[in-house]
Amino acid sequence: MLLWVSLLVLAPVTGQSVTEPKPVISLHPPWTTVFQGERVTLTCNAFHFSAKYRWYFEETSYETFSNTLEVQNSGEYRCQAQNSPLSNRVPLLFSPANLILQAPLDVFEEESVVLRCQTRAKTGLNAVMLYKNGKFLKALENISDFTIHQASLKDNGIYHCTGVKEDGHYVSSNSVEIQVQELFPPPVLTASPTNFIEGRAVTLTCLTQPVPQRPNVQLQFQFLRDSWTLESDWRSSPEFQITTIWREDSRSSYWCQARRVTSLVHKKSQRFQMHVQSVTAEIRIYTYPELPLKGQKLVIICSVGGIQEPITFFWYKRTNKLSRRTKIHTSSEREFRIPVLTDSHAGEYCCVARNRHQSFFSDLVTVNVKVPVSPPILTLSPPGARTLEGDVVTLLCEVQRGSLPISYQLFRKGVLLKKIGATSWRTTSFQLFLTEEHSGNYYCTADNGFGPQHSTAMSLSVYVPVSRPVLTLRTPRAQTVEGNMVELHCEAQRGSPPIQYQLFHEDVALESSSSPFGRGATFNLFLKAEHSGNYICQANNGLGVQRSDTVSLSVRVPVSRPVLTLRTPRAQAVEGDMVELHCEAQRGSSPILYQFFHEDVALGSRSSPSGGGAPFNLSLTAEHSGNYSCKADNGLGAQRSEVMTLSVIVPVSRPVLTLKVPGAQAVEGDMVELLCEAQRGSPPILYRFYHENVTLESSVSHSGQGVSFNLSVTAEHSGNYSCEVDNGLGPQCSEAVTLHITGRRPTSDSSRNPSDSDSQEPTYHNVPAWIELQPVYSNVNPKGGDIVYAEVQSIPGKSKHAVASAPGLLKNTMSPTTCLPSHLRPASLWPSAACSLPQDSSVIYSQVKGPSTPASVPQLMAPSAPHR
Repeated sequence: MLLWVSLLVLAPVTGQSVTEPKPVISLHPPWTTVFQGERVTLTCNAFHFSAKYRWYFEETSYETFSNTLEVQNSGEYRCQAQNSPLSNRVPLLFSPANLILQAPLDVFEEESVVLRCQTRAKTGLNAVMLYKNGKFLKALENISDFTIHQASLKDNGIYHCTGVKEDGHYVSSNSVEIQVQELFPPPVLTASPTNFIEGRAVTLTCLTQPVPQRPNVQLQFQFLRDSWTLESDWRSSPEFQITTIWREDSRSSYWCQARRVTSLVHKKSQRFQMHVQSVTAEIRIYTYPELPLKGQKLVIICSVGGIQEPITFFWYKRTNKLSRRTKIHTSSEREFRIPVLTDSHAGEYCCVARNRHQSFFSDLVTVNVKVPVSPPILTLSPPGARTLEGDVVTLLCEVQRGSLPISYQLFRKGVLLKKIGATSWRTTSFQLFLTEEHSGNYYCTADNGFGPQHSTAMSLSVYVPVSRPVLTLRTPRAQTVEGNMVELHCEAQRGSPPIQYQLFHEDVALESSSSPFGRGATFNLFLKAEHSGNYICQANNGLGVQRSDTVSLSVRVPVSRPVLTLRTPRAQAVEGDMVELHCEAQRGSSPILYQFFHEDVALGSRSSPSGGGAPFNLSLTAEHSGNYSCKADNGLGAQRSEVMTLSVIVPVSRPVLTLKVPGAQAVEGDMVELLCEAQRGSPPILYRFYHENVTLESSVSHSGQGVSFNLSVTAEHSGNYSCEVDNGLGPQCSEAVTLHITGRRPTSDSSRNPSDSDSQEPTYHNVPAWIELQPVYSNVNPKGGDIVYAEVQSIPGKSKHAVASAPGLLKNTMSPTTCLPSHLRPASLWPSAACSLPQDSSVIYSQVKGPSTPASVPQLMAPSAPHR
């Protein structure tokens, strides 16, 4: 069963109770819990004499003349004295348990409280323990009591006991809640009378009283104004009288505190202010001069108006706010004179104008014996120290003389930084947590009411370590190109000048520059290829070196004029060869694009990603002859090589030998023209004519056209004719042409008529199979006869005719390499495609395909005498 210790409710303390106080029930023994069968005596304590008492138990009551009652039943009890209200309820528990926890009815602060874990007689319990709020508190060995000394709010809680029977079973007691009550409530301060008039007395009363359960507790009281006691000792009386109140007392707060005589615990009242009213009158106090200086004459004047005379003036002085006023002079004059003002005259003055009926009080006037401040001196502490950003320095502003209080101000560049109000020191300090902005001229002022005095200006330089510099690259174009002037600018955003800047290329120092005003430094480079790489800069102002981040510089080099070279498999460029055109610029940043040109017509391009040259391959034809050039470009301007001329030498083709005779048949004395022509081949071309493989004539054609040879024929000139061409790339021989010479032509022979010699002149020729592919030649047989000849439709120019006039001069010089007709050449000589004709040969072979002569059988003709 949970029992509640009753709480005391007091009526408000206002000097007298609102209602009759309740009686208080006390217990004997003092416990609210006892064993069944035991008895408890209740006493009804009334605060006045009563002849009758009424007791209440649960729903029943009865009246008696005694204030005591012996009970043995559990329940709530109350009592009532005659004409009094009912007491508080008192719960009692008569427990049948073997273990109970006993506690007093009321527990008050600072009292000792006994809690008893009581075991029923003849009940053996071991290991009795006491718990608070369910937590173990103490083991009660050989004792049953637990004492709480100097009870306080921390002892509030729910308590119970446990024990162990001899058979080992646990036993738990009832629970009791302890609530510590105040011994007396906080006091209330009252004042009488409640209408506060200046010059009158006021009685202060500190109202409180002990609780009814402790009527014999003695209390002490103390009265205070603001933070100061009105008297030094505690008093047993709750009253204190202020004999005279003044208007300035309205600015003060009054309060009181009470304590138990044997205790150090105080309880304070609320503060209150007395609004002191003054009697309506015109009274004013002032000084002349208003701001007196030490050594001057001072007059304090009390000006009154509306007060009936005669008036007596009383002069009071208070040295400081904690002291009481002291009467210093009484006079019928309204002036109080101080001939020579000294420091002892400083203080607060007031005057009281009194007539036969009433006194009138002036306000206070303060007399400060002032000495103007001397000009202050501003110093840096510690002196001579180098001030760095982040340091804390102290600026001391000191005056050598001057009346207190003194106000100080600190200025930088004429701008107020800090202000210290009126102080009682002639030296004050200003602390600064230094930043770069604190550099400048400082001065301080001191003022004690006579105008500020300025110190001499003091210069303070705050040194700032350099920050990490920033290196920037400034170029005239988007890319850094060799030959450009670039600017590397190094700048630290913060740092005290002068700052030394130094530039590094791949950690090699290049140059340095000093910036006397803290700005950055600029380094100019006239770019070369070797300037590519990583750059950093460093800044140093003597407070530590800082390095920038790395800046990479890649110098682009324009291409130089490329060189075009020809790489051939032999000394000359021959049609059909594979040649390589190689274009290369000796300098220039990659990638480089190379273009190849033939007669200013682009052939193609090649890219060189990592520099170096580029090749371009050609399989040569005759059309590839001409002027070649190449161009190199890496985006910084194209460069073109010099022109290179390529002459493609074309091997001569197999020549065609053509014989032209004046008539239908070649006869002695005719002038026969032998024309040898190669359709292809680069000049110069050497032509050789052969008769039966004996060289007749040789001639060089510098234009590449065919060469003709005129021969005045005789019978000996019959036979096989051939020609050979050679331009240094290997000779080519024509097919053999057979010429048959008959007797002399009659003079009347119409075939000798010069007028139609061109149209009727027979032509003997050899035509290789491939010549039919050439459009300038054609095979004709205009008369449908058996004579076959080739007609050259157009021969653009002829070589100078060479005439073999003397057959006797021709020599037979045939050799194994002689150019014989294929059907006459020995088998052992046939594989050879080359032939050489001696130039001194004069034997002439000709083969004429006539109507009765098979084409495959040549006729060997006897030489005839040459024409003259």
